[in-house]
Amino acid sequence: MIHRRNLLGAGALGLAGAAAAFANPEKAADLAAPAIARNRRRFNMVTTWPKGLPGLGEAAERVAQRIQTMSDGLMEVKVYAAGELVPPFECFDAVSNGSADMYHGAEYYWTAKSTGFPFFTAVPFGMTAQEIMGWIDFGGGQELWDELSGQFGIKSFQAANTGHQMGGWFRKEINSLDDLVGLKMRIPGQGGDVLRALGGSAIALPGGEIYQALQTGSIDATEWVGPWNDYYLGFYREAPYYYGPGFHEPGASLAVGMNRRVWDDLTPGEQAIIQAACESVNHTSLGEFTYQNSVHLDLLVNDHGVQMRSFPDEVVSRMAEAAWDIRAASGRDGIEKRIYESFEKSLKLMRGWADVSDGPYYAARAANK
Repeated sequence: MIHRRNLLGAGALGLAGAAAAFANPEKAADLAAPAIARNRRRFNMVTTWPKGLPGLGEAAERVAQRIQTMSDGLMEVKVYAAGELVPPFECFDAVSNGSADMYHGAEYYWTAKSTGFPFFTAVPFGMTAQEIMGWIDFGGGQELWDELSGQFGIKSFQAANTGHQMGGWFRKEINSLDDLVGLKMRIPGQGGDVLRALGGSAIALPGGEIYQALQTGSIDATEWVGPWNDYYLGFYREAPYYYGPGFHEPGASLAVGMNRRVWDDLTPGEQAIIQAACESVNHTSLGEFTYQNSVHLDLLVNDHGVQMRSFPDEVVSRMAEAAWDIRAASGRDGIEKRIYESFEKSLKLMRGWADVSDGPYYAARAANK
C-alpha cells in the first residue's frame, strides 16, 4: 500500500499564488513553477531481516536513506524489519498484492513461486558476486528477471551482495558423506536441495529464528551468511565447527522488489532515483561485507575459539554432482528454462576469464605469503 500526498494541488496553488502576489508581492517569487510539481511520495518497505542486523538489515535501511537523499526528501521509505508488518517469508506476497510497496530480501526465498528465482540470489557452484552482477547487468539477466517478477506484479533490482558465504556452523564434524545422512540443517534454496540429495534434512527458517532452533536442538547445523552476520547472531556459542567455503552461495545477491503498479506510476526521474539507490548499495555492500567478514573471522577464531574446518573432498564432489542435476532440473521449460540457459551461458563465458585471472592469482598469492 502506497501513501502519497500532494503538498499543494495545482488549482489551489494557483489561487494561493494570485492572492500572495496581490497581498505580498515580494513573496510572489516563492511560488515558482517547479514547486507546483513537487509531490511527496511515501513508501513502505518490508524486509526478511531481523531488526538492526548488520549488513543485511543495514542494506535495506541504506537503500531507503539514499532514495530520500537523492530525491531531496520528496521520496520517503519507511523500513519494517521481519515480522513488524508481515512475517519474513510473506514479504513477496505483500508486495505482489499491494499490501506493501517494496521488499528487501533474498530471491531464493520465493522458490515455491518459481524455480527461476534462486538464480537471482545464488545457486550451488554458481556465480561469484562479480559474475552475477555481470550476468544481470550485461548478460541479459535483468530482462529475464523483469519477465519472471512481472508475472507476480513486481519490478526487481539488485540491492546488496554478501560476497562469498561460509558453509555453515555444525555441532559435530563432517568427516564423510555418512555424517550428512539425517543431518537437520537450516539451509534455503538449491543448497537445501543438495543437502536433501545427500540424505540430509533441509529446513527453512528466517534469520531471527535460527539461534533458538540451534540452541534447542531442533537443527544440528545452520548456514547464514559469513563471519560478520554470524558473529552477531551468536551461532558460535552453540556450534563450534565453522565450515567453509560455502559452495551453495558463492556470491549471494539480495534484492529490492517493488510493486509494479507503484513503479509504473513513478516519473522517469523517480524511477532513476530508486534504481540508482539500489545500484549504489549493491556495490557498497560488497566492499563492506568483504572487510567486515575479515574483521569478524579474526574475532571468532582468536577471541571465541571457533574451529575452522573444510569439507572433505568426497563431500565436495558429491555436492557438485547433485548441484548440477538440481540446477538443470529447475530449468526444464518456460521462463525457468530460458533463465537457466542464460545463466549457464554466462557462467561458462565468465569461468573462462576467471580461470586465467582470479583463480591463478589467488593460488599464486596463497603460495607466496
